[in-house]
Amino acid sequence: MDKKLIFHGRVWYFGEDVIDTDQILPGYAMTCEREQLKDYALAGSKIPDFAKKVQPGDIIVAGKNFGAGSSREQAPVALQSSGVGAVVAVSFARIFRRNAINIGLPVLYADLIGLVKSGDEITVDFNTGEITLPDGRTVAGQQPGESVRSILAAGGLIPKVRQQLQRKGGEAK
Repeated sequence: MDKKLIFHGRVWYFGEDVIDTDQILPGYAMTCEREQLKDYALAGSKIPDFAKKVQPGDIIVAGKNFGAGSSREQAPVALQSSGVGAVVAVSFARIFRRNAINIGLPVLYADLIGLVKSGDEITVDFNTGEITLPDGRTVAGQQPGESVRSILAAGGLIPKVRQQLQRKGGEAK
């Protein structure tokens, strides 16, 4: 079991479906430098001051099709750099999910709608796909495949490739 893939944090509950990339990172923030994206995380959502309130390791819980809309990689970057530790949703837009995994932002398929509220603390185990609720009950999410887990454990796709190159004696910069 990889301890790097177990997250405990405070819930930010976005129970509705289709939190799109314009809500996650509004278009006006796209001109910002990468280091500033965190300041605009979820600025277009029902919690526009999310970036000021989020704490490292917090976990977003959402409904269906989280990350729908444009394919901008900056949306998951904004969440990750703001301190979000993981996102748990009923489903994700495919390109958002892929972008999140590539940068090392853990995302897990699970239906927690009505089971948690903002402020609750939960534990998400990406090794097994299980989520432990505040009352101790567990909910089974979809366990990520070994490839996804290895990318997340490495901190993203680029660090994973660097590790592979170093093991093969290649040069990784």
